[in-house]
Amino acid sequence: MKKVFNPKFLFLIVSVSTILYSCKKENADVSNPKNQQAISEKVSEVAKNPDSVVTEPAKESIAPMIQENGFYSGIIFPKDKKLRDSLYTDFEKRYTAEQRYSILALNRIDSKFRRSADTLVIPAKIDSTLMSYSPFPIQLDVLNDVKKFVIFSYPIQAYGVYSNGNLVKWGPTSMGKKTAQTTRGLTFANWKKKLAISTVKSEWKLPYNFNIHNLGGIGWHEYELPGYPASHSCLRLLRKDAMWLYSYADTWILNPGGATTKAKGTPVMVFGDYKWGGQKPWRKLLSDPNANNISVEEMEALLKPHIEKMIKEQTNREKVADSISQSKALEAQKIQESGEVGN
Repeated sequence: MKKVFNPKFLFLIVSVSTILYSCKKENADVSNPKNQQAISEKVSEVAKNPDSVVTEPAKESIAPMIQENGFYSGIIFPKDKKLRDSLYTDFEKRYTAEQRYSILALNRIDSKFRRSADTLVIPAKIDSTLMSYSPFPIQLDVLNDVKKFVIFSYPIQAYGVYSNGNLVKWGPTSMGKKTAQTTRGLTFANWKKKLAISTVKSEWKLPYNFNIHNLGGIGWHEYELPGYPASHSCLRLLRKDAMWLYSYADTWILNPGGATTKAKGTPVMVFGDYKWGGQKPWRKLLSDPNANNISVEEMEALLKPHIEKMIKEQTNREKVADSISQSKALEAQKIQESGEVGN
């Protein structure tokens, strides 16, 4: 019987030979010193900039959890709704309401936006005061003579409160969006109102509003925190923080008639620039727990040019307040004396 050569068999042999050769070539390339150096350089590049790695989108099957360092871990929420909801349910079971509040605050969001976050940074130890994670220096000697001071950082969307140089509170904020940014620089607290109405839209109610730019209508108040600068120039706060600052800061003192200012209120500073379109600053805590920290040197350089003015206005307000108190006491005494004479 005559044997017939099958061309498909030849194709199979050639294909297998090509694959074997390719594998052998890849192994040879890796063992090549020049190629080893190139690979090493690429690995170093990726380590420095992990965002530069391009990966093929994988089909989601389980909700991923990443643990970056001993200080913070992160939950990445998948796009798949079922997986996302499942992971949120686990998150809510794992942490108490108080702990969740602190975690959301660290991520610059409130409960309304808890399910819109694609990633949550979670501290290893939950501190309800947030003071363990403060990006602001705990002590600033440059502020030793300033009794009250409030500062807002645009880059990290956070505020800090100092009393005689000691940090007494800090928390999240949502400042002016890119097209309506909050005015930078030193200013002073003006008037306050428990429920103000927005000058942009009358349906916007602003609880615990504390004005810092009278003509511009800019102030801090309670309003939703979505995890990025979203306001129309104001400084949004969580309700608890807005209430605390409402009681803490001093208002201005006006001259009789209310047309002019007799004394300024608590000094307030807004500084820095937000990296629009970039990675959210608090996400960097996963790779570096000190990524958001503002150094003492940076704060001193920022504040020193304004200390003299702050102390001058503080001294003036104390004198004006004392004078008003004395006048009220004298008036009360006169009323009492006149009543005694009448009796």
